[in-house]
Amino acid sequence: MKILHIISQVPDFTGSGKFIQQIIHQARAKGHKNFLVAGVQPGWDIPGELISKERSVFVRFGGKDLDFPIPGMSDAMPYESTVFSKMTAAELSAYQFVFQEKIKEALDRFRPDIIHSHHLWMVSALARALAPDLPMVTTCHGTCLRQHEFCPGISQTIKPSLQKINRIMALSNSQKREIMDLLWLEGDQSLDRVPVMAGGYDHTLFQKGNKPMGPPVELVYAGKLCRAKGVPWLLKSLKKIEEMPFRLHLAGSGTGIEKQICLDLAQVLGPKVIYHGPLSHGDLARLMGRCHLFVLPSFFEGVPLVLMEALACGCRLLTTDLPGVRDLLSPADGGMIRFFNLPPLKNMDTPHEPDEPDLENRLAMTLKGAITEIMDDPEPDANFIESRSRPYTWDKVFARIESVYQSVNLPIHNLARR
Repeated sequence: MKILHIISQVPDFTGSGKFIQQIIHQARAKGHKNFLVAGVQPGWDIPGELISKERSVFVRFGGKDLDFPIPGMSDAMPYESTVFSKMTAAELSAYQFVFQEKIKEALDRFRPDIIHSHHLWMVSALARALAPDLPMVTTCHGTCLRQHEFCPGISQTIKPSLQKINRIMALSNSQKREIMDLLWLEGDQSLDRVPVMAGGYDHTLFQKGNKPMGPPVELVYAGKLCRAKGVPWLLKSLKKIEEMPFRLHLAGSGTGIEKQICLDLAQVLGPKVIYHGPLSHGDLARLMGRCHLFVLPSFFEGVPLVLMEALACGCRLLTTDLPGVRDLLSPADGGMIRFFNLPPLKNMDTPHEPDEPDLENRLAMTLKGAITEIMDDPEPDANFIESRSRPYTWDKVFARIESVYQSVNLPIHNLARR
């Protein structure tokens, strides 16, 4: 099978970039042929082990094809980026024109059997409009759904094309419902068009490590340094229990004032926080392997692959109780997983200011309980790790994705409610 992969932004291999990298690797291992269309930052070059230059076409931001920074699917990205809701009409027009030309080039050169795009947003809509009769699947990573809320004008314009995508792969059951509501899909056939397909992790890298037996208890967070990920509240909560024997490892990056706020709060905790910056997959796996507890205090997530990576490395998990996360990790048993309840939010990823002190206090007490439990028994439950993580290795995930590819030979019926 000849698969055309399309993604609007691959500035690095985290998040959806990591997802598409693994999809291409797995597809090649199964004998499929791949071609990649991607938006990239200035100076970025394709890793030779991923795909050849002859099988790739890039939209280069920051000067070559488009003179503005690459737009991110989140409004807060860990690199210089453009925000979709703040783009001018001229920028939006140029963005769509350049991607349209690159997708046309890929279609002409590669003659694919199927399109696999990422993000239920503008570039996927362009691909569907350019190749209306070609089988197409799209992976929704969650952040694209927020753009429909932030940019209602764009959303209404692209929905007719998005409704014609053969299969839209959701990362959780709750996300599936959001997609169906967004695109006005209903009925049994529409349910089949939105299969739930969680992401995976690289089991050759992320493996159980040897945990330190004495204090301090090693905590780790990996992701963007920003408010939406809950990092400021995590650091404020740890300040309330700084007498406890812990050390927090912060891995990741951010931009602007939000990153600086996180680093300033980390500095207050002195040697109890180590800032690693962005890490390679291998370095992150080694760090997780020697940590006891992975903390994800986010206010919004799709289904973060980092949770499975941390669990596979033998980390206990403390995560906010978000729908997609609960779909992936429930039930919280075995002493390995703790959910933390959030207060009602002002919007999709921001708490009300009066709720923040209570949020910090409750998170502090939850962290204290987890640290105490690990001090009593630092060795994780190996059987629990194996049973929960193995279904999410990339080879197993891609086998499920392949079955979705095979299903799109069925004709599209008019399943959208106009």
